[in-house]
Amino acid sequence: MLSDLELMVQHVNVLFRHDTENRMTFVNELPYDVAPRIFIGATRLGNIVRFSKSLDDSLVNKLEQVMGSIPSALLGEVIKLLSIDRIVNNIWIGPAYVFPDVRGRTCTKAIMVTKKNKEILKPHFPYTFTDFENKQPCFVMIENNILVSICCSARQTSKAAEASVFTHEDYRGRAYGADVTNAWASEVQKQGRSALYSTSWDNFASQSLARKLQLIQYGNDIHMS
Repeated sequence: MLSDLELMVQHVNVLFRHDTENRMTFVNELPYDVAPRIFIGATRLGNIVRFSKSLDDSLVNKLEQVMGSIPSALLGEVIKLLSIDRIVNNIWIGPAYVFPDVRGRTCTKAIMVTKKNKEILKPHFPYTFTDFENKQPCFVMIENNILVSICCSARQTSKAAEASVFTHEDYRGRAYGADVTNAWASEVQKQGRSALYSTSWDNFASQSLARKLQLIQYGNDIHMS
């Protein structure tokens, strides 16, 4: 099992693209929006901090001096410094999880979506259909000829993938989301990669799913734009 810090590094590398100096450039997902100005990944073993390529070196130096070794405890100062350059208009805070080993679990109803059958996505998930190659692996649950739940890779690298799951509101509470997500995670793990999951603290439904899946929280991440 990777350490919490190693998982956080995988997490930020999955979320954002970086330049040769390890500065964030773009969100690692179509339409490749500009990355946030700062990412703080807090774990029990320490913190991972990444800065946007758009920040001046002088501002980065000031931020590093203020944050020291406990950046998550000094968010007010971070916001104050960032606001000198430009007002902070968006803050994301949420837990980051990793799946336990689920390769031994089976779900006979989860269907893997491949190039041969990807047309089933088109009516209800056209975005996933359009960006299909980047969303692999992808699994769905079908009930009464209706695609009721889906889990695919939201963003990914060669070392890890982040889950994106959705269940039709009329079919929630029937374990479809948990089953299809475990199927996705199992396939990611069979590929030798970490299966990750993250959400925001105000997304209670997503946190509930994380509990049902018995995911392991390895940290919290904060993005500021």
